[in-house]
Amino acid sequence: MSRMKQVAFAAAVVAFGSQLAHAQSIVKVDGSSTVFPITEAVAEDFQKSVKGNVKVTVGISGTGGGFKKFCRGEIDVAGASRPILKKEMEACGQAGIKYYEIPVAFDALTVVVNPKNEFVKQLGVEQLKKMWEPASQGTVTTWKQVDASFPDAPLKLFGAGSDSGTFDYFTEAVVGKAKSSRGDYTASEDDNVLVQGVSRDVNAIGYFGYAYYAENKGKLKAVPIVNAAGKAVEPSPQSVSDGSYNPMSRPIFIYISEKALERPEVRDFTTYYLKNAGKLAAEVKYVPLSAKAYEIAQDHIAKKKVGTVFGGEPEIGVTIDALLSREAKL
Repeated sequence: MSRMKQVAFAAAVVAFGSQLAHAQSIVKVDGSSTVFPITEAVAEDFQKSVKGNVKVTVGISGTGGGFKKFCRGEIDVAGASRPILKKEMEACGQAGIKYYEIPVAFDALTVVVNPKNEFVKQLGVEQLKKMWEPASQGTVTTWKQVDASFPDAPLKLFGAGSDSGTFDYFTEAVVGKAKSSRGDYTASEDDNVLVQGVSRDVNAIGYFGYAYYAENKGKLKAVPIVNAAGKAVEPSPQSVSDGSYNPMSRPIFIYISEKALERPEVRDFTTYYLKNAGKLAAEVKYVPLSAKAYEIAQDHIAKKKVGTVFGGEPEIGVTIDALLSREAKL
């Protein structure tokens, strides 16, 4: 091949690559590791449906980390395991970013121990508080200090990082104040790190979304939690649906930028998400909402009903019916 032909061929390759890059639009998603399994499943199926013409990137920086990126306009969609907070609403408002709040499923926040742990049969909120409250840092270091019937073995704690919505919800439900927690524990926004930590230490206890427990049942043991009625209830789709798994049941969301939704690829991804969220939520072991709930979300988008049905404060114990009632009134 002559030098001129080589140059022409190279130019053609560059041009073709440029065309491909231009043809493949990108939808950027980040945020909650709890919401990640659903969004990742949706993203994979959606990309197949559009034959690779749209690329969907899904990150895990935690609910708080995702909202920071979202309110800076760096991503199109934020996954959240709690509703948006006032400070995040203010940040988005200052940046001129309006958003659609879309509940996609319900989760059972799951407390787990190592499968070889034979003494923990159930736990109450007060026992969990004794493990996790700030005053326990450096002082409550053994299982026996939590309950006299437990052995005098080291207490190894694994939990969500401070940018996690799971951290916010757990501390609000257990300690009584969001983000109020001891700091001397192994923390991560990546739930897979927590799964590995608990699975490798017989004295470990941790918490994360139900999907990560369901995926790793052979490595972990879920702890029944004593609810407000005094009954120890295991996490499951059924106990979330009937409201008995309290206060550890919670809605999970995606937030979509109104401006981003003007782009065809984001609009198509959102439509696909809402059409398939119920099926894929069940596949990854979360509790899907009713078909009506996803229709309400589509209606909000069609009518440009932006904003949140929450007041910017953490809320514990919101039921599926109560959530749908709020959404319908937006």
